[in-house]
Amino acid sequence: MSDPVSLPALWLRDNCGCTDCRDPRSGQKLFQITDLPEAPSVATATRTSLVSGPGWEVVWAPDGHRSEYADAWLAPQLDLPPDARTEDAKTLWRAADLADSLPSARWTDYRDDPAVRLRTLNAVGRLGFALLRGVPTREGQVTEVAETFGYVRETNYGRIFEVRVEPDPNNLAFTGERITPHTDNPYRDPVPTLQLLHCLVNSAEGGESGLVDGFAAAAQLRLEDPAGFALLSRTPVPFRFTDTGGDIGTGTGTGTGGTGADLSAHRPLIGTDPRGLIREIRFNNRSLGTLRLPAADTEAFYAAYRRFAELLRRPEFQLDFRLGPGDCLIFDNTRLLHARTAFADHGGRHLQGCYADLDGLLSTAAVLRRSVLDQVQALFADQGGAEYFGESVTQAQHMLQAGALAEAAGAPGPLVAAALLHDLGHFHGETTGHDLMRGTDNRHSHTGADWLAQWFGPAVTEPVRLHVDAKRYLCAVEPGYLALLSPASVHTLAVQGGPMTPAEAERFAAHPSAADAVRLRRWDEAAKDPQAPTPGFGHFRPLLAALLETAPHS
Repeated sequence: MSDPVSLPALWLRDNCGCTDCRDPRSGQKLFQITDLPEAPSVATATRTSLVSGPGWEVVWAPDGHRSEYADAWLAPQLDLPPDARTEDAKTLWRAADLADSLPSARWTDYRDDPAVRLRTLNAVGRLGFALLRGVPTREGQVTEVAETFGYVRETNYGRIFEVRVEPDPNNLAFTGERITPHTDNPYRDPVPTLQLLHCLVNSAEGGESGLVDGFAAAAQLRLEDPAGFALLSRTPVPFRFTDTGGDIGTGTGTGTGGTGADLSAHRPLIGTDPRGLIREIRFNNRSLGTLRLPAADTEAFYAAYRRFAELLRRPEFQLDFRLGPGDCLIFDNTRLLHARTAFADHGGRHLQGCYADLDGLLSTAAVLRRSVLDQVQALFADQGGAEYFGESVTQAQHMLQAGALAEAAGAPGPLVAAALLHDLGHFHGETTGHDLMRGTDNRHSHTGADWLAQWFGPAVTEPVRLHVDAKRYLCAVEPGYLALLSPASVHTLAVQGGPMTPAEAERFAAHPSAADAVRLRRWDEAAKDPQAPTPGFGHFRPLLAALLETAPHS
C-alpha cells in the first residue's frame, strides 16, 4: 500500500478526482497545471473508507484543498497498459496460427449480441482483422457495418469504392491481375487505419484473398537484420498519388474516384513509437516515389527494403482464404498487408469497400467492456450484499476476499479473476443458492462459468467451472481436508455429490485446469473471515478490463 506522503506531490495533486478538479460527467480537468501551487505538500493524510474501498483523505498545503485517493489507485502499477496501436498490445501471428480458426462471426450474432460484437472488435484490435459472415449482399451495406463501431472515412474515392473488373481500368485492382501484399493509401497522413471489404459476388476462378501480419514480419526482420530494421524505421520515404497516373497506391478504387487529387506523405516503411515498438507499416511499391539520398545510404536502404519485401512474401506469413458472397472483412490497414491472387477476367467478382478509423473501433470495444464491468459490479453491489449461505460474510465479501488471496499469492491474472468471480453462478439460473442449502444442487460452478464465457476465455472460466469438483477431489485425496471445511461447506459437499471416487479423482486430476481449480478452492475455503481487510470491486476492474480485451476470438 502506497503512502500519499511518499509520492510526488505535484503529480498527486494534479490527479485529484474531486468535483472541484474534474467535471463529474466527462472526467476532464477543470484547471491548468499553472493554477496549482508551485510546490504543494501534504499537510495531513488520514485513512478513510471510500465507495471504491479503503483509501486516504489528503489535505494540501498551502491552499487547504482536500483530495481522496483509493488504495487501489495508489498501488504501484508496474505493468502499465500498452498503447493499443503498438506491437506489445497485439498478438502477432503467422499463417499456420490462424489457418483453421479465422476470427469470425455471423452478422446477425454480431449485430444482436454485445458479447459477440466485443469478441469481434477485440479480434481486430489484437489480431488485426475479423471476418463477418452472412452480411446482406446489397450495395452500400459495407458502410452499415462500419457504422456499428465508428464512422466511415470519406476520401477522394468517396464513401464507398468498388473492386471489380472494369472495361478500361486505370488500376490493377480493376483487372484480374494478381495484387501483391500492400497497405492502402500510404500517401495520406493520417492514413485510413481500417479497411472493410464486403463481397457481393465471387464466382470467378481464382481471386483468393490474402493477409500478412506486417507487425510479425517486421519483428522477424528486427531479429534477422537489426540494422536493416533500424534503417527502415528511421528513413522517411516519399509516397505519392496524383490523378494523372490513376490510383497507383490503394489497390482498390472506383476507377474514377482519384480525379482531382494530389496526395503525398513522407513516412518510414516501418513506423515505431519513442520506445522503438512497431506501430505502423506503410508498404506499397506502386505508390513509392523516388528516394533521394547519398549513394551509400540509398544502397543500404534498398538492401533493407528488398529484404523486408522478401520476408513479407514468405509463405509462412501469408494467410490465404476465399471471400464468398456475404463475407465482410474488417482489417487494420496500419498493420496488415492485403493481397489477391489472379482470376479470370470473365468471372464475376465484385467487392465493395470503405475506410474507417481504428480509434472508433477501439472506443466502441472499450465502452462494451465498461458495460460488462458495470454489470458485474452491480451484481456484487446488489445480490452480492446478501448472506453467504450460513457463513459470516456476504457473498460479495467472500468473492472479493478470494480474489485478494489469489492476488497476494502471486497468481496469474486470469486465475485472480476466476477466484474473484467464482460464485457468480449463485446469481444466475432458476435454482438459487438457497435451494442448494435446502438440498438441491444449483450447479453454480457450471452456471457461472457458462455466463462468464460470454466475455472471458477458458483461463478464467474453467477454474470456475471446476471449483466445486475441486472440493470433492480434495476431500477424496487429501487427508484432513474435510476437517478444514466450514459447516455450511460440509453441508453443500453432500448435496454436490460428496468426496470423489478414485476413478472420479483420477479423471479430475487429468483435466488441464485441475491444478488451477484446486488453488482456487483453497482460497475459496479461506475467504470467509469477516475481519479480513477486503478490497472493493474497483480494485479489480483494471485486471478484468485487460482480460476482456484479450479474450480469445470466437
